[in-house]
Parts: sequence; structure tokens; C-alpha cells
Amino acid sequence: MSMPFYVSPEQVIKDKADYARKGIARGRSVVVMQYAGGLLFVAENPSRALHKISEIYDRIAFAAVGKYNEFENLRVAGVRLADLRGYSYDRRDVTGRSLANAYAQTLGTIFTETQKPYEVEIVVAEVGDSPHEDQLYRLTFDGSVGDEHGFVAMGGQADQITTALADAWHDAMPLEEAVRLAVDQLAQTPAGNGGGEPRTLTPAQLEVAVLDRDRPRRKFRRITGGRLAELLGTEDDSDDAAGEPE
Repeated sequence: MSMPFYVSPEQVIKDKADYARKGIARGRSVVVMQYAGGLLFVAENPSRALHKISEIYDRIAFAAVGKYNEFENLRVAGVRLADLRGYSYDRRDVTGRSLANAYAQTLGTIFTETQKPYEVEIVVAEVGDSPHEDQLYRLTFDGSVGDEHGFVAMGGQADQITTALADAWHDAMPLEEAVRLAVDQLAQTPAGNGGGEPRTLTPAQLEVAVLDRDRPRRKFRRITGGRLAELLGTEDDSDDAAGEPE
């Protein structure tokens, strides 16, 4: 009679964590940072159909790296939760903190109770009426939550980008400077996380959005086409030549 195979709980958790980290590290990086007018989101993403950055509610946005189908499930669940809470109570009751807590519970349950953890890392960001009221919450695959300040980098070479941003980022950066800083750091990471020289990222290879503090009610706005090319000081090679209105 063969003996049953035993794996300690500690080893199971370690294996799950290593599996999720490797999946996340294979993804292209995303940078979220504060700038003078709100919060900026920049991702290397040539797809115009599959978004890494999305609006959740009036003042709240979502950015993610990892497996698209998994973080898309989380995004949809967040939109539904925000809509239900805003409809049942008041729009002001929908906060980034409440959404981050809900995501933390979901990710923690998936990590501990299922065989395969989600290979995702997400940021829930809420823009405030002033910079010190802005909120950035970083959530990892196991449900851990970090309250970040200033900037966040996820996926790919996140540690390398975070180190560079710590030296270059400062309070009240204008939008143009913030976009160029984020894109420059993403370009330092060669495609596929392999060796090679830094690249030049063009508007067609980028997904950029902001939570604009000065916009009425719905703060989320995508920056594409000509407007993005203008901020980068380059030619517009995207399909959306006109870009989105200010």
C-alpha cells in the first residue's frame, strides 16, 4: 500500500506565491503616479481592445498587470459593486478604500481556497479635491494591500522602475513631464524583459489615461492620438490621430 503524498501548508503557500509572481513578472509594466492635476496611468499596451487601465467610478480608476481574463473579472466586479453602492446609498459612499478592501478579500480568498491563484497585481486609485487627498492602493495576488504615495510600478521590471522613479519623481509635476518620465522608464525595460538597448515607445504602443482633478464629476480621461504625441514630442503613429478631447 503506497503512502499518501504530503506537502506542508507552508510549502503549498510558497509554491502558489512563486507561481503568481512569475506570471506577473512576464507582463509589461504599468506606472501610476501623481501629477499636478491629478493621477496619471501609463502602460505599455499596443492593443486597442484589451485595456490595462479603466474607469471604475466617478473619481476611481483601475490599473492591472498579469493575466487579462483574471484582472478583467476583477474590474467588472468592481464596477458592479461601485454602481450598486452608489445607487443604493450615495455616490460619495463609493470610495477607493472600500473597493480596495473588497478586492483584497476576493484575492485573499482565491489565493487560500483555490488550487491556482490569480496571476494579477492591481492598483485602485482615487483622485481627491487636493493632492494630499489622492489615494493609491496596490493589491497583490494574495490580497495584501499597500497604501502607496506618489507613484507605483507593477509588472515586468517593477523594482527597477520604482528605483528610478524614486530619484526622478517630485510633487506637482506638470502632465507633460510626468508622461515623459513614465514612458522613459517603461522604455528602459527591453521587450520580453530580456537584454538589449532601451527602446523608443510611440503612441501606438502606449495606453495612457488620467484622473483629472479639474473635470466635473467623472474624472477619468484617456489620452490618445495627437494629444499623446504632443505630450511625448513625437509623431503620432496611432489609428486615433485626433485623440480624445480635453
